[in-house]
Amino acid sequence: MKELFLNNQKWAEKVEEDNPDFFQDLSEEHAPEYLWIGCSDSRVPANEIIGLMPGELFVHRNVANLVVHSDLNCLSVIQLAVEKLKVKHVIICGHYGCGGVTASVSNQKFGGLIDNWLLNVQDVEYLHRAAIDYSGQEERTINQVCELNVIEQAVNVSMTSIVLDAWARGQKLVIHGWIYSMTDGLLKDLGVNISNAEEMRSQYNSAIEDINRRYSGG
Repeated sequence: MKELFLNNQKWAEKVEEDNPDFFQDLSEEHAPEYLWIGCSDSRVPANEIIGLMPGELFVHRNVANLVVHSDLNCLSVIQLAVEKLKVKHVIICGHYGCGGVTASVSNQKFGGLIDNWLLNVQDVEYLHRAAIDYSGQEERTINQVCELNVIEQAVNVSMTSIVLDAWARGQKLVIHGWIYSMTDGLLKDLGVNISNAEEMRSQYNSAIEDINRRYSGG
């Protein structure tokens, strides 16, 4: 643990050396433009992969980057971000090879609460089972479900009363669905960028069709 404190000291000294006013400015204002809802996987560090400094990204992470309508933790984060911080963008970011999705696709059981949590991923798989490619390598199937899961969670965010109310009062807010690849460090836009309730369905349909077409070879 001592090493972690030493790392922190070196980091703080380097930041202050590069920008002497950074920490003072940071302590006086919290005004991020982005809310990131991502996976808890330690290999997907939100700030680092999009090159943002502390204070620029509001973050919520959980296993398999899920937005569940009964999850008060996630909903509280969304409410604070949208109503108080007035973020302009909510980014749902999954990643290929997600352990939670892998467990769902392979019907792996961990035991305990995590299995109940991952039922939400199984719901996504069940919803799209007719279009999912199970004929090839399991990795390909997992990656398809990872993408489909992102789109479903983006729609779940869009359907919250928090977001619908924000759009109704004219607040500018866009919900995005992205996915990250650990093999090359790059993000991919999955084509769902919802800025109002009216375009939710068309954005959803288009993104789902694109995913299934790519994985079917069409």
